Amino acid sequence: MASVPKETVLDALIVGAGFGGVYQLKHLRDAGYKVKLVDFASDYAGVWYWNRYPGARVDSAVPLYQFSDPDLWNEWNWSQRFPGSQELRDYFTFVADKWDLRKDTEFKVYISKATWDDETATWTIESGGGKIYRAKYFLLNTGFAAKRYTPDWKGIDKFPASAWVHPSYWPKEEPDLTGKRVAVIGTGSTGIQLAQELSQVASQFVLFQRTPNMALPMKQVNYTKPLTKEKYPKVFDGRYESFGGFDFSFLFLPRGTFDDTPAEREMVYEGLWSQGDFQFWLATYSDTLFQEAANKEAYNFWKKKVRARIHDPRLQEILAPETQPYSFGCKRISLENGFYEIFNQPNVSLVDVNATPIVEVTERGIKTTEKEWEFDYVVCATGFDAITGGLMNINIQGQGGQKIAEKWKSGAKTYLGMATAGFPNMFFTYGPQAPTALCNGPTCAEAQGSFILKVMDHMKERKLQKVEAGNTAEAAWGDDVRKFANMSLLPSTKSWYMGDNIPGKPRECLIYLGGVPNYYKSLKECSEGDYTGFTFT
Repeated sequence: MASVPKETVLDALIVGAGFGGVYQLKHLRDAGYKVKLVDFASDYAGVWYWNRYPGARVDSAVPLYQFSDPDLWNEWNWSQRFPGSQELRDYFTFVADKWDLRKDTEFKVYISKATWDDETATWTIESGGGKIYRAKYFLLNTGFAAKRYTPDWKGIDKFPASAWVHPSYWPKEEPDLTGKRVAVIGTGSTGIQLAQELSQVASQFVLFQRTPNMALPMKQVNYTKPLTKEKYPKVFDGRYESFGGFDFSFLFLPRGTFDDTPAEREMVYEGLWSQGDFQFWLATYSDTLFQEAANKEAYNFWKKKVRARIHDPRLQEILAPETQPYSFGCKRISLENGFYEIFNQPNVSLVDVNATPIVEVTERGIKTTEKEWEFDYVVCATGFDAITGGLMNINIQGQGGQKIAEKWKSGAKTYLGMATAGFPNMFFTYGPQAPTALCNGPTCAEAQGSFILKVMDHMKERKLQKVEAGNTAEAAWGDDVRKFANMSLLPSTKSWYMGDNIPGKPRECLIYLGGVPNYYKSLKECSEGDYTGFTFT
């Protein structure tokens, strides 16, 4: 007779051990809630547990890319302005030890199903390994890059599986690619970071590009001594005043592009460019992401800077086309550190898959309409079913057995980008219709995590059993998301921000484009109004 799996009874089950989940475990536990954190990985760090490919690093600068708790930053010192993935994993280990998280964390647990019981007002949550959790609250922190995507190319099973890898599954035992023939497919942030590294060791390196990435100079800095920390509290407070959740240095200029003369504009662009980071994107003229003419001015400056770094006119045109291919800043901007110079190396080739599409994968490599390229190793940096994929990958059943995948079949529906009607006592962070991919991760984790805790405390104080987003509030929030999106140039561009990278996925703006200050204001108004838009039982 089969044994009945033992249930773990909790106030809240937290899924995901990145910034969002770790923050919630610490603060919910401090508030007296019985909680567990689970993750499919075998350690903390969220996306940084998986992203260990060569060159992997964050593109949000420190000190902003960390928790604001002074007990942490007073002791922790970063070695670089943009830390690599190993240093980020080390940071999470430090945080876990400092906050004593391991006693309430379970790793190698894949959550496969969650079912709401309206009679008991609890979630029954099941893992692929047979573990069962019963919790009042179901808190999801799956992040925006939890579900990998690989195109269904003909013959993809013919190439040796051990030599074909998605970068988020990079082998822990580093493969020696020195002197090998290596391909990278994709020019998102991951593709660019890989290209910079692998082009230096491969005998032949080929990058397959569908769309040029309007990457900006990273301006990496190696720190030889600890950063001065007197201004840290002000820096962290300033995150909620910046569009992207960084700090006061990332405020849009209080004027439009054409309020300045051409000479003044050139000086502004040069100043932003020289600082590196996302300054040229998120601290520029206020109309850059909203007016076509202003956007084109930014693109023309970017194009001039990039083409000057590439020797071959043919490659200049593929990487930085004379005619603007899409609105600047409306696909995910990457930060690069010598990326464009690799195309001046004799061992590097660039394949424009628009001109010569991939026909099939063969036993030896990749066949395009032009030729067959032979490789020893192929890195398929084709991205993720972003933002909604990780949530919809779990069989989540709310009231009346409704599945979230069915509810969101024609598009995501949320209130505040954290809850969805018909799914009580369930919250998610870094998800659809929140600032998410246009917000510094720790900023979002702390703002959303604090809001969730306040809702739970509100429930506890009033002895309430159930909270869910109201349908009217959900519809109004969706209207706001679309309003902000349509004010911008973002819908004019094909990108994963709009769900365009996944065949059959509804085309919609998946990100709240009102910016962190407006989003934070909405959270504050909701909580101060006794959680307007939510219904309680």
